[in-house]
Amino acid sequence: MSPSGNGLRILQRIASERPAPVIGERCDMCAVPIADAHQHVVNVQDRQLMCVCRGCYLLFTDESAELRFRAVPERYLSFPDFELAPGRWDELEIPVGLAFVFRNSLLAKTVAFYPGPAGATESELPLDAWDSVLAANPALGRLSADTEALLLRVPEHGDPECYLVPIDACYQLVGELRQVWRGFDGGQDARRVIDTFFETVRARSRVAKEPT
Repeated sequence: MSPSGNGLRILQRIASERPAPVIGERCDMCAVPIADAHQHVVNVQDRQLMCVCRGCYLLFTDESAELRFRAVPERYLSFPDFELAPGRWDELEIPVGLAFVFRNSLLAKTVAFYPGPAGATESELPLDAWDSVLAANPALGRLSADTEALLLRVPEHGDPECYLVPIDACYQLVGELRQVWRGFDGGQDARRVIDTFFETVRARSRVAKEPT
Protein backbone atom coordinates (compact mmCIF):
# COMPACT_ATOMS: atom_id res chain seq x y z
CA MET A 1 0.00 0.00 0.00
CA SER A 2 1.27 3.45 -0.85
CA PRO A 3 2.23 5.97 1.83
CA SER A 4 -0.71 8.10 0.78
CA GLY A 5 -3.02 5.10 1.35
CA ASN A 6 -1.64 4.61 4.87
CA GLY A 7 -2.20 8.27 5.61
CA LEU A 8 -5.79 8.05 4.45
CA ARG A 9 -6.45 5.05 6.73
CA ILE A 10 -5.00 6.90 9.70
CA LEU A 11 -7.21 9.90 9.02
CA GLN A 12 -10.28 7.67 8.71
CA ARG A 13 -9.47 5.95 12.01
CA ILE A 14 -9.00 9.30 13.78
CA ALA A 15 -12.31 10.53 12.41
CA SER A 16 -14.14 7.38 13.55
CA GLU A 17 -12.66 7.62 17.07
CA ARG A 18 -13.36 11.31 17.51
CA PRO A 19 -15.80 11.90 20.38
CA ALA A 20 -19.31 12.93 19.46
CA PRO A 21 -19.99 16.68 19.64
CA VAL A 22 -21.45 17.91 22.90
CA ILE A 23 -25.20 18.44 22.70
CA GLY A 24 -26.97 20.46 25.37
CA GLU A 25 -25.61 22.23 28.39
CA ARG A 26 -22.82 21.07 30.68
CA CYS A 27 -21.90 21.94 34.23
CA ASP A 28 -19.64 25.00 34.32
CA MET A 29 -17.58 23.34 37.05
CA CYS A 30 -17.17 19.65 36.21
CA ALA A 31 -18.47 19.57 32.60
CA VAL A 32 -21.00 16.74 33.10
CA PRO A 33 -24.19 17.06 31.02
CA ILE A 34 -27.03 18.88 32.76
CA ALA A 35 -30.71 19.24 31.94
CA ASP A 36 -32.25 22.42 30.58
CA ALA A 37 -33.75 22.96 34.05
CA HIS A 38 -30.74 23.06 36.35
CA GLN A 39 -29.36 24.88 39.36
CA HIS A 40 -26.92 27.75 39.68
CA VAL A 41 -24.13 29.02 41.89
CA VAL A 42 -22.85 32.59 42.11
CA ASN A 43 -19.18 33.39 41.71
CA VAL A 44 -19.13 36.06 44.42
CA GLN A 45 -15.87 37.68 43.32
CA ASP A 46 -16.67 37.94 39.61
CA ARG A 47 -20.46 38.45 39.99
CA GLN A 48 -21.01 35.57 37.59
CA LEU A 49 -23.91 33.15 37.53
CA MET A 50 -22.78 29.58 36.76
CA CYS A 51 -24.86 26.63 35.53
CA VAL A 52 -24.05 23.53 37.60
CA CYS A 53 -24.99 19.92 38.21
CA ARG A 54 -26.64 18.82 41.45
CA GLY A 55 -23.38 17.49 42.90
CA CYS A 56 -21.47 20.73 42.39
CA TYR A 57 -24.45 22.73 43.65
CA LEU A 58 -24.48 20.87 46.97
CA LEU A 59 -20.82 21.73 47.60
CA PHE A 60 -21.70 25.39 48.13
CA THR A 61 -24.94 25.37 50.14
CA ASP A 62 -23.34 26.20 53.53
CA GLU A 63 -24.23 29.87 54.01
CA SER A 64 -22.03 30.16 57.11
CA ALA A 65 -18.84 29.17 55.25
CA GLU A 66 -16.49 31.69 53.63
CA LEU A 67 -16.78 30.55 50.02
CA ARG A 68 -15.99 32.07 46.66
CA PHE A 69 -19.01 30.28 45.20
CA ARG A 70 -22.49 30.22 46.73
CA ALA A 71 -25.42 28.04 45.76
CA VAL A 72 -28.56 29.92 44.73
CA PRO A 73 -31.41 28.85 47.06
CA GLU A 74 -34.75 27.77 45.67
CA ARG A 75 -37.10 29.47 48.10
CA TYR A 76 -39.77 31.99 47.14
CA LEU A 77 -41.39 34.14 49.85
CA SER A 78 -44.22 36.64 49.63
CA PHE A 79 -44.80 39.64 51.88
CA PRO A 80 -48.55 40.35 51.72
CA ASP A 81 -48.25 43.16 54.31
CA PHE A 82 -45.45 44.93 52.45
CA GLU A 83 -45.55 48.68 53.13
CA LEU A 84 -44.19 51.39 50.88
CA ALA A 85 -44.87 54.93 52.08
CA PRO A 86 -46.09 57.50 49.53
CA GLY A 87 -43.16 59.00 47.69
CA ARG A 88 -40.72 56.36 48.94
CA TRP A 89 -40.27 54.78 45.52
CA ASP A 90 -39.21 58.13 44.09
CA GLU A 91 -36.73 58.50 46.96
CA LEU A 92 -35.15 55.19 45.92
CA GLU A 93 -34.40 56.82 42.54
CA ILE A 94 -35.65 53.89 40.45
CA PRO A 95 -37.15 55.30 37.21
CA VAL A 96 -39.47 52.36 36.40
CA GLY A 97 -41.97 50.46 38.51
CA LEU A 98 -39.94 47.26 38.73
CA ALA A 99 -36.61 46.42 40.36
CA PHE A 100 -34.75 43.72 42.23
CA VAL A 101 -32.57 44.47 45.23
CA PHE A 102 -29.79 42.31 46.66
CA ARG A 103 -26.87 42.52 49.05
CA ASN A 104 -23.42 42.45 47.47
CA SER A 105 -21.21 40.93 50.18
CA LEU A 106 -17.97 41.71 48.35
CA LEU A 107 -18.74 45.43 48.28
CA ALA A 108 -20.72 45.34 51.54
CA LYS A 109 -23.61 47.31 50.07
CA THR A 110 -27.16 46.91 48.85
CA VAL A 111 -27.77 47.54 45.17
CA ALA A 112 -30.80 47.62 42.91
CA PHE A 113 -31.21 46.67 39.27
CA TYR A 114 -34.10 47.61 37.02
CA PRO A 115 -34.90 46.35 33.50
CA GLY A 116 -34.57 48.28 30.28
CA PRO A 117 -33.75 47.89 26.59
CA ALA A 118 -30.07 47.21 27.35
CA GLY A 119 -30.77 44.62 30.06
CA ALA A 120 -30.32 45.29 33.78
CA THR A 121 -29.25 48.78 34.87
CA GLU A 122 -27.64 49.18 38.30
CA SER A 123 -28.85 51.82 40.73
CA GLU A 124 -27.05 52.37 44.04
CA LEU A 125 -29.83 52.81 46.58
CA PRO A 126 -29.87 55.94 48.75
CA LEU A 127 -29.11 54.43 52.16
CA ASP A 128 -31.58 56.47 54.20
CA ALA A 129 -34.48 55.72 51.86
CA TRP A 130 -33.77 51.98 51.79
CA ASP A 131 -33.30 51.84 55.57
CA SER A 132 -36.77 53.37 55.90
CA VAL A 133 -38.23 50.58 53.74
CA LEU A 134 -36.51 47.94 55.89
CA ALA A 135 -37.69 49.59 59.11
CA ALA A 136 -41.29 49.41 57.90
CA ASN A 137 -40.86 45.79 56.74
CA PRO A 138 -38.61 43.86 59.19
CA ALA A 139 -39.31 40.55 57.45
CA LEU A 140 -37.22 41.68 54.47
CA GLY A 141 -34.07 41.33 56.56
CA ARG A 142 -33.93 37.55 56.00
CA LEU A 143 -32.47 38.04 52.54
CA SER A 144 -29.32 35.97 51.83
CA ALA A 145 -26.47 38.02 50.36
CA ASP A 146 -25.46 37.50 46.71
CA THR A 147 -27.88 34.66 45.98
CA GLU A 148 -31.35 36.04 46.73
CA ALA A 149 -33.11 39.25 45.78
CA LEU A 150 -36.14 41.25 46.76
CA LEU A 151 -38.31 41.64 43.68
CA LEU A 152 -40.38 44.81 43.90
CA ARG A 153 -43.18 45.94 41.65
CA VAL A 154 -44.88 49.32 42.02
CA PRO A 155 -47.72 49.64 39.49
CA GLU A 156 -49.30 52.97 38.58
CA HIS A 157 -52.58 51.67 39.95
CA GLY A 158 -52.78 49.12 42.74
CA ASP A 159 -50.69 48.09 45.71
CA PRO A 160 -46.94 47.53 45.57
CA GLU A 161 -45.71 43.92 45.65
CA CYS A 162 -42.55 42.43 47.13
CA TYR A 163 -41.19 38.87 46.93
CA LEU A 164 -37.99 37.19 47.98
CA VAL A 165 -36.76 35.15 45.01
CA PRO A 166 -33.60 33.37 43.82
CA ILE A 167 -31.25 35.78 42.06
CA ASP A 168 -31.24 33.63 38.91
CA ALA A 169 -35.00 34.19 38.54
CA CYS A 170 -34.38 37.94 38.35
CA TYR A 171 -31.79 37.56 35.61
CA GLN A 172 -34.18 35.27 33.75
CA LEU A 173 -36.82 38.01 33.86
CA VAL A 174 -34.33 40.63 32.67
CA GLY A 175 -33.32 38.40 29.74
CA GLU A 176 -36.93 37.86 28.68
CA LEU A 177 -37.70 41.56 28.92
CA ARG A 178 -34.66 42.55 26.90
CA GLN A 179 -36.03 40.62 23.93
CA VAL A 180 -39.36 42.46 23.91
CA TRP A 181 -38.66 45.85 25.52
CA ARG A 182 -39.85 48.86 23.52
CA GLY A 183 -39.59 52.54 24.45
CA PHE A 184 -39.12 53.82 27.98
CA ASP A 185 -41.70 51.70 29.82
CA GLY A 186 -41.25 48.48 27.82
CA GLY A 187 -44.54 48.46 25.94
CA GLN A 188 -47.38 45.94 25.93
CA ASP A 189 -45.22 42.89 25.27
CA ALA A 190 -42.99 43.70 28.25
CA ARG A 191 -46.03 44.15 30.48
CA ARG A 192 -47.34 40.75 29.42
CA VAL A 193 -43.97 39.14 30.25
CA ILE A 194 -43.98 40.84 33.66
CA ASP A 195 -47.57 39.78 34.40
CA THR A 196 -46.82 36.16 33.49
CA PHE A 197 -43.63 36.15 35.54
CA PHE A 198 -45.35 37.51 38.64
CA GLU A 199 -48.14 34.94 38.31
CA THR A 200 -45.47 32.24 38.46
CA VAL A 201 -43.75 33.89 41.44
CA ARG A 202 -47.04 34.16 43.35
CA ALA A 203 -47.82 30.51 42.71
CA ARG A 204 -44.40 29.39 43.98
CA SER A 205 -44.22 31.65 47.02
CA ARG A 206 -45.13 30.89 50.61
CA VAL A 207 -45.99 33.68 53.01
CA ALA A 208 -42.98 34.91 54.97
CA LYS A 209 -43.44 34.80 58.73
CA GLU A 210 -42.65 37.85 60.79
CA PRO A 211 -39.31 37.61 62.62
CA THR A 212 -39.56 36.82 66.32
